[in-house]
Amino acid sequence: MHIVVCIKQVPDSAQIRIHPVTNTIMRQGVPAIINPYDLFSLEEALRLKDRFGGRVTVLTMGPPMAEASLRKALSFGATDAVLLTDRKFAGSDTLATSYALTSAIRKLHKEEPVDLVFCGKQTIDGDTAQVGPGIATRLNLQQLTYVAKIEDVNLESREITVQRRSEGGVQVLKSRLPAMITMLEGSNTMRFGTMDDMFRAARTPLKTWSKDTCVDDENKVGLKGSPTVVSKVFVPKPRAEKAKMIEAEGGAEAQAAAAIDMLFTTYPKLANDLVR
Repeated sequence: MHIVVCIKQVPDSAQIRIHPVTNTIMRQGVPAIINPYDLFSLEEALRLKDRFGGRVTVLTMGPPMAEASLRKALSFGATDAVLLTDRKFAGSDTLATSYALTSAIRKLHKEEPVDLVFCGKQTIDGDTAQVGPGIATRLNLQQLTYVAKIEDVNLESREITVQRRSEGGVQVLKSRLPAMITMLEGSNTMRFGTMDDMFRAARTPLKTWSKDTCVDDENKVGLKGSPTVVSKVFVPKPRAEKAKMIEAEGGAEAQAAAAIDMLFTTYPKLANDLVR
């Protein structure tokens, strides 16, 4: 079994600051981490590797510094890692990113057929949840999103059975392989890396691919291949109004009556609007 896990190095959202003048994200001094949602997919891929054997290849697109996240993934037990890095990739939106990652997965598939592709549900910096489905569409893979549990994998019949969380409850789905999966948060707990894997991660040479290695059309990556443009990032202004405390004796009914009276006093037209 060959599993590809797509991860992304993101700034720690708990420490992100916005420049007060330019309204852009200030990345200086902000530590970079593996996107937390990607870790649930990585752990599930490693569990399948423990169960069935095979390889787990970790793939990311980013600047050279993203190598740190790949080595972190290797320390958890991934087999090998690929870094897509090129100045031509800069500024890629989700459409261009999915194209570049798809091109890399196709190249990996030629080396060894890919059975499963795991992606994070979304990233904490973009929050679009579009890259995983974009890869599935481009590769014509069965798409299983918001998976809470993998019930069974049958390599002989090339089938996978999963539990998928939906608004109406839980769906039990059986699909053919290959497939693309995004795991739901809380579906598992990331393991600790062993000393052997940590040493292996430190000395393993990473595969570094540029656009010339796997991308056929450079007009589909970077700013040229990105129809989405972020015009501005800003911090919402704090509200000037303070919360009002309603004090009334007589229990919940009296407090509710006092709240209604205050609403009608503050918004005189509200009564007429309700009558209409």
